Amino acid sequence: MNSTHQIFRPLIPAACVSFRRLNTTKLLPCPRPKALKHRHLSLQTAQNSKWAVRLSLLDQSPPKSKPTVDVDRLVDFLYEDLVHLFDDQGIDRTAYDERVKFRDPITKHDTITGYLLNISFLKIVFKPRFQLHWVKQTGPYEITTRWTMVMKFIPLPWKPELVFTGTSVMGINPETGKFCSHVDFWDSIKTNDYFSVEGLLDVFKQLRFYKTPDLETPKYEILKRTANYEVRKYSPFIVVEGSVDKLSGSAGFNDVTGYIFGKNSKMEKIPMTTPVFTEASDAEFSEVSIKICLPLEKDISSLPDPNQETIRLKKVEGGTAAVLKFSGKPTEEIVREKEKVLRSSLIRDVLKPKNGCLLARYNDPGRTKSFVMRNEVLIWLEEFTLD
Repeated sequence: MNSTHQIFRPLIPAACVSFRRLNTTKLLPCPRPKALKHRHLSLQTAQNSKWAVRLSLLDQSPPKSKPTVDVDRLVDFLYEDLVHLFDDQGIDRTAYDERVKFRDPITKHDTITGYLLNISFLKIVFKPRFQLHWVKQTGPYEITTRWTMVMKFIPLPWKPELVFTGTSVMGINPETGKFCSHVDFWDSIKTNDYFSVEGLLDVFKQLRFYKTPDLETPKYEILKRTANYEVRKYSPFIVVEGSVDKLSGSAGFNDVTGYIFGKNSKMEKIPMTTPVFTEASDAEFSEVSIKICLPLEKDISSLPDPNQETIRLKKVEGGTAAVLKFSGKPTEEIVREKEKVLRSSLIRDVLKPKNGCLLARYNDPGRTKSFVMRNEVLIWLEEFTLD
């Protein structure tokens, strides 16, 4: 990695596969007529990128001999092998032709050697976390993967997390049965051509500083990140809950914090977590509650009872939520405006937002400068699928 832009390579999902368990010389014929149903996905993706069209095997002349590529086995292989993308086992370069073309919006390589060197650099500097969502055949000689990549930018003191989600379109050489092209598409930008200034700006945008306390938070996985919001899948968590007058309000904060500070039936002190949620359950924001998350190892049946009738314990079942992050003091006017922006974006993207919303506040307003505060507006989704 000699050029500056290669440092930010956020996407390596589908490139890293191994043929340790796959013998390409014994692949059986596989007509796969059902794959033609997915061809529109491949063509639509390729149309978004001129260089993707040039790389596409589908546009090349037919092979001189009849290929015998079992794409089903390649799909299964990727499911098994990609989990080793950044672990000690690593990958096996024999899954690819030596002259394989890799492209994403800010990086390109024309050999498997260059690509593997890039992966080694990322493992050392960025400590990436990679999650594979699905692998599908999208053409006669093409496989598409969907993934999430989270990288911690170690060189900066606050170590911001860079989040990228998207798809990788992988071309298969019908003569060798190996991958010969790999084109990445990020969900967060429209211009995925190399070199994408929009892609570079998307990287720098994520480097800004948000102050996030080193406290336990509800567990979630990022399914998709667009230019305006994230889609997260939350695991269930338990809260102590009370009433409050408005989304930006804190009238009931002392009551719910009193519970974890020992004002409960066992006088038990419970560790503080983050964020503090306020939730409006309807579109008019007529009923608002304040919630503090309890440690994840706690079970609601073993928790002490609240001393005050105005607060209660509740299990939040989790689910899929769209999240918009912002800094500054979260006044009622600002929170409502952010909710409108997020809801409009979801409707535009043909998603189904539920009524109401949550405000997540991560910082103590008395001890945190407003420009580094981390606030989030969350809206639960009726349903969400990663197509």
